[in-house]
Amino acid sequence: MPPAKSITIARVGANFEREPLVRPFGFKGGYQTEIWQSAAMLESTSGQRGIGLCTEGVLWSDAQVFAGHSESGGNALMYAVTEWAVQHLKGFSYTNPIELLDAVRHDVYAYAKKITGQTKLRETFALNALVGVDFAAWLLYARENGITNFDDLIPAAYRPALATRHDRIASIPLMAYAVPIDELKSAVDQGYFFMKIKIGQPGTQAEMLEKDKARLTAIHAAIGHARTPYTANGKLPYYFDANGRYESKDTLLKLLDHARAIGAFDQIALIEEPFPEELEIDISDIPARIAADESAHTDADALKRIQMGYKAIALKPIAKTFSMSLKIAQVAHERGVPCFCADLTVSPLLVEWNKNVAARLAPFPGLGLGLLETNGHQNYRNWEAMRRYHPAPDASWARTNRGVFELNPDYYAQSGGVFAESPHYAAMFAPLAT
Repeated sequence: MPPAKSITIARVGANFEREPLVRPFGFKGGYQTEIWQSAAMLESTSGQRGIGLCTEGVLWSDAQVFAGHSESGGNALMYAVTEWAVQHLKGFSYTNPIELLDAVRHDVYAYAKKITGQTKLRETFALNALVGVDFAAWLLYARENGITNFDDLIPAAYRPALATRHDRIASIPLMAYAVPIDELKSAVDQGYFFMKIKIGQPGTQAEMLEKDKARLTAIHAAIGHARTPYTANGKLPYYFDANGRYESKDTLLKLLDHARAIGAFDQIALIEEPFPEELEIDISDIPARIAADESAHTDADALKRIQMGYKAIALKPIAKTFSMSLKIAQVAHERGVPCFCADLTVSPLLVEWNKNVAARLAPFPGLGLGLLETNGHQNYRNWEAMRRYHPAPDASWARTNRGVFELNPDYYAQSGGVFAESPHYAAMFAPLAT
């Protein structure tokens, strides 16, 4: 491949849409009723353009910002950071999107701190705001360099972490606190076998633990007997997400003791982000696979978590930027730590960016296939309308079938449709310069 072209950004743009949810979506002590979908446009001096999408996760990325403003106010702040970032890039030249992100993310983070008034703003807030900008830079880079396939988009330095080609990956739905047990049973009947279940319920630490123990007992009684062909022992794996609610290792160990007592312990495949980020303790003695998510803002943070004993990393190209996720994936790969792709209740086309990464990650231990969380179909009121913005909404690989995405040669040939123009999103911006 010839050397990458130097690309100069001549025109920029940003826009957004508001998508209502089916019901208030609660976690981290707050509730969302809608999610803003932003888009960033970068156009080069040669007239090529890239349009990148972003789903704003204010509550996920910084709960203090969410709590300190109206819901629309928090979303508007994140969108303002996106707008500032694209304007900041006008006139920039780059040959490598990862280097472009590194060149601007610290300035963007400083601006985000300023407008939110949060001196201890979590860096994930700024990275979330940069997701669409980063994807736009990658798509502009692809068009300038004649790249039409995801494999060719991955820089050589990061290909070892994305060297697998799965023919199927698990599709992971999200089961929040209030989801009835009957809905979990129904999901299993539909073929779902790897579900993300929220723990860390509201209340004091003691109240939380008792609620979580009761929830685990009810879940295990309902689906503990179910079988799947995707695990070595045939049992359903349990994936719990605490969103940092457990304030001590001792409290988590009590939950694990309860899991042993009811016969559920051996089915716990993952516990994601049990502790507050600031609780920087060694967890290598916890007898379960603990995954880092929100606390692994950057590759440096991911390395720190691995050194603390974390045994999995939740990658979020759709929430921490594709560029940063490549770095995190490589850091984890070099240390033998498995990765999987977690959702941010993103739009259908962003699911495909996540899927492209999940399809290439090494098989998750004990499963033999990749993992991809996607819960938009459970939460967006207009999900089917949003699916029509996807360039190939009716492709077999765009829908879950019996708990998996089946990835045939057509999927890899089309790279999930991420390089194709979506007329809906293109219409959000003025026509190309002539």
